[in-house]
Amino acid sequence: MEPPRGYHKNGPESQKFVRGIRGPPSNSNMGRMGLSYHGVQPNMGIMVQYLPAQPGAPLSPGSLPYVEASYPGWRPQGNGPRLCNFLEELKSGKGRRFGLSDITGHVVDADQHGSRFIQQKLEHCNPEEKAAVFREILPHACKLMTDVFGNYVIQKFFEYGNPSQRKELADQLMGQIVPLSLQMYGCRVIQKALDVIEPDQRVRLARELDGQVMRCVRDQNGNHVIQKCIENISADRVGFMLGAFRGQVSSLSMHPYGCRVIQRLLERCANEHQCQFITEEILESVCVLSKDQYGNYVTQHVLEKGTSKERERIVRKLSGHIVQLSLHKFASNVIEKCLEHGGRVERDLIIEEIAGPDESYDSLLVMMKDQYGNYVVQKIFETCTVEQRAALSSRVRMHASALKKYTYGKHIVTRLEQPFAEAVSLFCRKPRIEAMNGSSDSRQVAD
Repeated sequence: MEPPRGYHKNGPESQKFVRGIRGPPSNSNMGRMGLSYHGVQPNMGIMVQYLPAQPGAPLSPGSLPYVEASYPGWRPQGNGPRLCNFLEELKSGKGRRFGLSDITGHVVDADQHGSRFIQQKLEHCNPEEKAAVFREILPHACKLMTDVFGNYVIQKFFEYGNPSQRKELADQLMGQIVPLSLQMYGCRVIQKALDVIEPDQRVRLARELDGQVMRCVRDQNGNHVIQKCIENISADRVGFMLGAFRGQVSSLSMHPYGCRVIQRLLERCANEHQCQFITEEILESVCVLSKDQYGNYVTQHVLEKGTSKERERIVRKLSGHIVQLSLHKFASNVIEKCLEHGGRVERDLIIEEIAGPDESYDSLLVMMKDQYGNYVVQKIFETCTVEQRAALSSRVRMHASALKKYTYGKHIVTRLEQPFAEAVSLFCRKPRIEAMNGSSDSRQVAD
């Protein structure tokens, strides 16, 4: 139900890069983080060729390409020839015979294949081997957290390290939570840490976001960290975060990243007293939110997960605008959810407003011809009573010949001409006209 997240998978296979492929870090990034990538100096000439992840495969939208990169004069640090030979063997698939001890002294210098090798070994190695690798990466932990491959090794230690190692790594995060939250790879490390470290340490890390919550919420990376804080820390321990949302719920609900955070808040703490203002601010702006490309998802969330009283308030707020909203690209989703999750009183109110006082009222017919309104009509026939269906069907049959000339209307008429039980089954199974035509619902924002 959520809009695009751009959420990053936490697996090395999802990042088929060669170290340093993004070119010299921008001045803004370097100034913020004070970090650079291994082996890449600013203003260095870099040749980059983008290739599909699999030979001959096209790049799909949002996928990360495999990249061949050439760095003039670049060599791994430390014992170059020995490390290069080792990494070449890993690349050729002969690395199974090696152990973590074979890469001792070069853990920080590992490339894509070395990073994957370390991650795999950490899952099954003995405590002594794990401790040796940990001692080597700890002094470089801050740099590795923002590295295209190193961040996965840090995540593995949070996942498979012992409590003491997790605590030491989390201590390395202290004082850097904001810049790491805003960085593509650093934000993943923080999310993993918030999943596994002790509750008190989670709170200490989260408190560094005080005063920067809105900045993170509106950031493509930082919003995931805020969501993770909401999921893993009780509301009474991050009061500063809730305070930052007060008076901002409506605007955040209409933001591509903010709407995700509001939904997490509704899931996590909507029933807690200190979070009641969130639902109240949504209900106050429900008419505007229903027509917004992101806000409609927040409204739908309240309809699906909220109380019967909240659903009733939403329908009452939308009353008088039902037909107009049913013809709207995004708001039509909300009216459908009102019919699906509302009680008998809410459904009757919606159906009566659409059907009108008598047969001369043509809103129902207008909606059947409309590219968005037809979905609402289908949902009406799916959720209405037998009596309501009979009354609406007779209205439709009076105009059947004309409706059959329209792409959307003709399918509804065809279904209504079938026996009641079969027609209802069809409406429930294929509520989208586009699904019958082999295309997708044009109202939805891709996830």
